[in-house]
Amino acid sequence: MKKIEIRDITEKDVWQRLPLRVQDSHKGTYGKLLCVAGSSRYRGAAALTAEGALRGGCGIVTLASVEPVFASVQPRLPECILLCCEPDLVGGISEKNAGLLQRELENDYAALLLGPGMGNTKGTGALVRILVSGADCTVILDADALNAVSADEKLPAPLPGRRIVITPHPGEMARLCGCSIADIKAGREEISLDYAKKNGCIVVLKEHRTLIASPEGELWRNTSGNSGLARGGSGDILAGMLAAFAAQGMKPLDAALCAVYLHGAAADRCAKRKSETAMLPHDIFKDLGKILRNNGR
Repeated sequence: MKKIEIRDITEKDVWQRLPLRVQDSHKGTYGKLLCVAGSSRYRGAAALTAEGALRGGCGIVTLASVEPVFASVQPRLPECILLCCEPDLVGGISEKNAGLLQRELENDYAALLLGPGMGNTKGTGALVRILVSGADCTVILDADALNAVSADEKLPAPLPGRRIVITPHPGEMARLCGCSIADIKAGREEISLDYAKKNGCIVVLKEHRTLIASPEGELWRNTSGNSGLARGGSGDILAGMLAAFAAQGMKPLDAALCAVYLHGAAADRCAKRKSETAMLPHDIFKDLGKILRNNGR
């Protein structure tokens, strides 16, 4: 068997890729992102995702969700544009909103993020299939969007020239591949690369040392992060950051590398203030800001 080459992500890799802010710029300079996220039960997921995107520097972030989510998001993030969707019977985003969201995507969005907190419902699956197939931008699939793909047993095909980024944890990856979590852990390098190549997508397999695989055969391993991230909400923030970087024009692979490393680096800094036990996902925003400031961003 051919040995797999794995490259460790370093600070240098990140700062070589993450663009500088330009003084002569405006909100449109830094991209538009549509986040389809949240439900009556998982309101916090939408809030953390949107804040991750805004803190990641995206110029315009629109959150499409149901009304109960907005009561949590608006006081915390007045910068976020809200697109109200019709709920389904269990408080999720109904598939009846497909036309509304398709029309919204026509407004020059550079990235689409689907999944955080949407719930594993029929509506989620329908929206993933419809929106991904017609999105003329980079698409990030996280959480319940991945569960929907697992149920369909096939990753939706984006428009030509566009790329999908998926962000599964081992359980979600196991469902996508039709195997056990033990199988994923035993062969995560081979499985990540194989899935990326077969489906033409970027795979971000989240674990202690997150792997990022590309269809071209590149495999990267993260070197930042700690056990303080092992709680609900951390992945929502990561998805928002990744989508923000993609919306700002970064290549999907570069956006993934930078988001994963900075997410972990902020957590490492946060753990020194709060401890890995007591830190909460939203605590890392303060540390992310300091890291970006100290490196001219």
